Amino acid sequence: MKKKVFTLLLAALSVGGVTSAQEEGYQFETIVDLPATSVKDQNRSGTCWSFSGLSFLESEMIRKGKDSVDLSEMFIARHCYADKAEKYVRLHGALNFGGGGAFQDVLYVFKKYGLMPEENYQGLNYGQDSHVHGEFDTVLKQYVEGVVKNKNKQLSTAWYNGFNGILDAYLGELPETFEVDGKSYTPKTYASEVVGLNPDDYIQVSSYTHHPFYDTFIIEVPDNWLWGEVYNVPMDDLKRIFHNSLEEGYTVAWASDVSEKGFSYRNGVAVVPETDEKEMSGSERSRWEGMTRSEREKMMYSFDKPVAEKTITQEMRQEAFDNFKTTDDHGMHITGMVKDQNGNLYYKVKNSWNTDNKYDGYFYASEPFVMYKTMSIMIHKDALPKDIKKKLGLK
Repeated sequence: MKKKVFTLLLAALSVGGVTSAQEEGYQFETIVDLPATSVKDQNRSGTCWSFSGLSFLESEMIRKGKDSVDLSEMFIARHCYADKAEKYVRLHGALNFGGGGAFQDVLYVFKKYGLMPEENYQGLNYGQDSHVHGEFDTVLKQYVEGVVKNKNKQLSTAWYNGFNGILDAYLGELPETFEVDGKSYTPKTYASEVVGLNPDDYIQVSSYTHHPFYDTFIIEVPDNWLWGEVYNVPMDDLKRIFHNSLEEGYTVAWASDVSEKGFSYRNGVAVVPETDEKEMSGSERSRWEGMTRSEREKMMYSFDKPVAEKTITQEMRQEAFDNFKTTDDHGMHITGMVKDQNGNLYYKVKNSWNTDNKYDGYFYASEPFVMYKTMSIMIHKDALPKDIKKKLGLK
């Protein structure tokens, strides 16, 4: 894919218009910028995985020359809530239950139940204009806990219908058919005729050393209620997959930890500042040694200009995962690559927290941050470099 390159001075929007970035501010040059649909808002719900997974599929439709659509996140979430409840009860409550999920959940619903447009199923049937799931999630969790703990010594025939009744009350009843542009569809026919993607074309990839490379494993995170598998590759291959995907026109669904102090959505950047004096240059080290702790903190996390970042290793990734410092926090959608004025690479990330941050709902994650904090990604299998695809046994 021919790279589109132009200089983009990342600037904050002011009431009077656009203000120029300061000389010390982040100055980004676009390397790859792929089409994506509008930024959405998951608000106070734990459904980032549905928002980012569907954003990824919407970009896939655009990549294949189809019309841009807005798919229903709550259609996906509703089916997952119902099927997760059944599994939770079958496992006597020994399963994580809540609003969280993973990218494979989106593919699972797509394949088993179909898809719907947002306008036909918004999932807002409880007096709110946007998603607020605190009460909803609590009620669902207490319901399934009550089913498991009941003293009847057997399950009633009503519990599952009762659970779906709660889903109907909060999200609305699922229509069997709906109209789009004057034509009637079911979720299945809409998925096949309008969306037109093959869910079997998509895979998930991760990079951890507690399982063999170039094989699959069930990624051990609490929200993986489907026990979905990921392909495991070395970190250097993971980096190549990111680059190859974006350069060849494929976006990337990104599951990551965003609890790091270097993640600032408000400022629109995510970085891993270098704090080890041994890794710093002589001038940097001299300056660092002369600073107080508060001055060091301010320098590292002011987010007003590029900073020196850690060199990430496979061992660092593994240690952070093993010690719960990298957790399955958030699902997002990577749509491009940029570089700053020092030549450092960042990924352009579409989030689902509305558009009220510095870059209208997007932010820029440095390559060290992405290599350090990536839990897994979802891509089209054709986005893999050919040698990696062969090693994974994919066609």
